[in-house]
Amino acid sequence: MNSNILRILLILSLGLVSFPGKAQHTATQNVSTFLLEAPQLDTIKKIWVYLPLSYKVNNESYPVLYLQDAQNLFDKSTSYSGEWRVDEILDSLKLDLIVIGIEHGNEKRIDELTPFPHHKYHGGNANSYLNFLTQTLKPKIDSTYRTKIDSKNTFVGGSSLGGLFSYYALLKQPDIFSKALVFSPSFWFSDEIKPFTDNTELSKLKQIAIYFRAGEAEDETMVPLMKEIKERLINKGLTQDQLNTRSIPNGQHNEMAWSRLFPDAALWLIKH
Repeated sequence: MNSNILRILLILSLGLVSFPGKAQHTATQNVSTFLLEAPQLDTIKKIWVYLPLSYKVNNESYPVLYLQDAQNLFDKSTSYSGEWRVDEILDSLKLDLIVIGIEHGNEKRIDELTPFPHHKYHGGNANSYLNFLTQTLKPKIDSTYRTKIDSKNTFVGGSSLGGLFSYYALLKQPDIFSKALVFSPSFWFSDEIKPFTDNTELSKLKQIAIYFRAGEAEDETMVPLMKEIKERLINKGLTQDQLNTRSIPNGQHNEMAWSRLFPDAALWLIKH
C-alpha cells in the first residue's frame, strides 16, 4: 500500500474516533470496565479488565499485559474496524494472564501514544501517558487484583501508534516492563526513535524481550523500519533470543491481522 495513503488512514481512521453504531456487544463475562482519573493527562480514562477463567477458582497471582487502544480489543460494538478478540483467544488458550486495556483518547490519541513530535501530525506527549500508566493505573490494578507486580511479570503491547508507544515504554522503563508486543509499529512517525534506541543504556536492556511483527502489505517502510530498529538493538548487544521478529506475507494494517498475531504472541509472553 502507498505509504501516504496508509498514513492518512492511520491518522483519520485507525483509532482516532470510534463509531460503535448498532454492532452487537461481543465481550465475554470475564471482561469488565471502570473509569480512572488520569491527572497526568487531565482526563478520565476508561479501563478494560480481562480476568482469566481460572481467576475465580484459585488464589493465585497473575502476570499482567497492558494493551493500548482498548476500544478495539474486546468488543466489536466499540471498535472502529473489528476487534482483536483478546478475551475469546485467551479463554481458548486457557492462559493465566490478566489483560488491562487502556482506551485511547480519540482526538488525543496521537499526542498520547507518540514519544516524539511529527512536523505535520504533532504529538509527542507519550511521557505523560506513560507516567499515567506506571504511576496511576498500575498501582490501581495491583491493589485491586491479584497481580505479580515485578517487571518479570509485567508486559506492554499495542499496534501501529500503540506499537510505537509500547516499544518506547519498554526501553524507557525496563524496571516496570520486561516484554513488549510490538505489532506494525509506527516507527515512521519520527526519526528520533533511532537515536533514542542507540542512546539507551545496554545495562537497562539485558532482561527485556520484544515480539516484533509487521505485515508485508502495509506501508512499504513498515517492515524495513522494524528490521532497522532490530539491527540497532542487536548492535547495542541484545541477542537474537531477545528479539522475536518476523514479517508477515500479505499482512495488512488492521485489527483482523493483529488478532491473528495475538495467540502466538500471548503464548510467547508466558512461555519465553
